[in-house]
Amino acid sequence: MPLALLALTISAFAIGTTEFVIVGLVPTIANQLAISLPSAGLLVSIYALGVAVGAPVLTALTGRFPRKQLLMALMVLFTAGNILAWQAPDYTTLVIARLLTGLAHGVFFSIGSTIATSLVPKEKAASAIAIMFGGLTVALVTGVPLGTFIGQHFGWRETFLAVSLLGVIALVASLLLVPSNIPGRASASLSDQLKVLTHPRLLIIYAITALGYGGVFTAFTFLAPMMQELAGFSPSAVSWILLGYGVSVAIGNIWGGKLADKHGAVPALKFIFAALVVLLLVFQFTASVQYAALATVLVMGIFAFGNVPGLQVYVVQKAELYTPNAVDVASGLNIAAFNIGIALGSIIGGQTVEHFGLTQTPWIGAVIVLIAFLLIGLSGRLDKPARVALG
Repeated sequence: MPLALLALTISAFAIGTTEFVIVGLVPTIANQLAISLPSAGLLVSIYALGVAVGAPVLTALTGRFPRKQLLMALMVLFTAGNILAWQAPDYTTLVIARLLTGLAHGVFFSIGSTIATSLVPKEKAASAIAIMFGGLTVALVTGVPLGTFIGQHFGWRETFLAVSLLGVIALVASLLLVPSNIPGRASASLSDQLKVLTHPRLLIIYAITALGYGGVFTAFTFLAPMMQELAGFSPSAVSWILLGYGVSVAIGNIWGGKLADKHGAVPALKFIFAALVVLLLVFQFTASVQYAALATVLVMGIFAFGNVPGLQVYVVQKAELYTPNAVDVASGLNIAAFNIGIALGSIIGGQTVEHFGLTQTPWIGAVIVLIAFLLIGLSGRLDKPARVALG
């Protein structure tokens, strides 16, 4: 694998840290800015909005930019957004800072996927994407706990200062390691962009992404209280469990990429979604049994993010077939779909906890992932006539 992938991974680590660390900082920010918890929690939604808008819209507008220069410009925007958050005197400024960093996130992961696949032979495309997204999973394991620790002990502003330093490191890595000869794509016309937004085959993949990810986050959002209140682990033990879960996620991300490379995106995704349905249903019964719950969670972590490389490479493959002039836009919309899935899962999980209790989140998550499994099966069947026609 080329060294340029390391620059993408470092950038993904910085971006992943700033995306997820806010969850651990919500109480601190609410207290220090004298705002309500829902207002502080809105900073998560504002970021997701930036991602959802930035991924498809800004990706389309920057199609003609050389990839290396665009990558570096995104890390400058990302770093500037975090510096603004560090210096934010009030809530409004912090909202603007989160929106800016969300915009950078959306474009980075949509063009990053196409850059990663352009650096390697086609048969290693999913593995290349997995390595890049590995930075995101490592952020879950190390960046988020460390950022939360900094925020709790030195103040939330210092967390954003630390993340901005990561942005500078990523910028330098992109400057030194990413080749300058990666071509930009011609800017997609409005009709091409509309085709991406309306093409039934691509819409199916976006639904699969949102549901497959959303089902996992229905339970994952409340994993810590479940392990504490249902399985009976102490708060300090739960921190170690989350660390172990993050390690499982990192392993699963790389494994999922290799699985998609070896067997194809559709068979890999069918297997991963089927396993997630089974594991979530098992978790429904093991959540209250201490070590059985721990074992289920650690195994579930391997599959939870293993679908990311397959989903991203699948949407790029289908976009190259159906909307070849708007591949980056299609990739960007899939990044938006991931974030819609996170929001969807969190909202459904929250409503489930509020009305039915923590114990009901796993099976509801399993039902959502089951719909994604059925949709990927349908999409795979729809691929066959296309392959025959092309042959």
